[in-house]
Amino acid sequence: VQLQASGGGLVQAGGSLRLSCAASGLTVGSYAAGWFRQAPGKEREFVAGIAWSGGSTHYADSVKGRFTISRVNTKNTVYLEMNSLKPEDTAVYFCAADLSGNYYYTRPEEYEYWGQGTLVTVSS
Repeated sequence: VQLQASGGGLVQAGGSLRLSCAASGLTVGSYAAGWFRQAPGKEREFVAGIAWSGGSTHYADSVKGRFTISRVNTKNTVYLEMNSLKPEDTAVYFCAADLSGNYYYTRPEEYEYWGQGTLVTVSS
């Protein structure tokens, strides 16, 4: 199983980025997926989760209304569209997969597989 995250970069406050997470070795539609982030000196925190079908999503309060998680199962890829970015969104972003299908899980230990992370830096 491999999760490959990409799309990070440097953006000014108020800007947008779209992260992608391409999965291999997982049966399409068999897992829920989530995005987490970890800022320097802080613990990894939940950002967003999505059910295997894409029909249900869950967001951290800090990103609700600004970030959108989605998935295209024909590509076995999960996305995180990030708008109105703030300096406090600066972190390494990780995608994760949960084989039990629980998109509402918010703790890192509840996810079985992880991508390598992609750095998002928001300048003020």
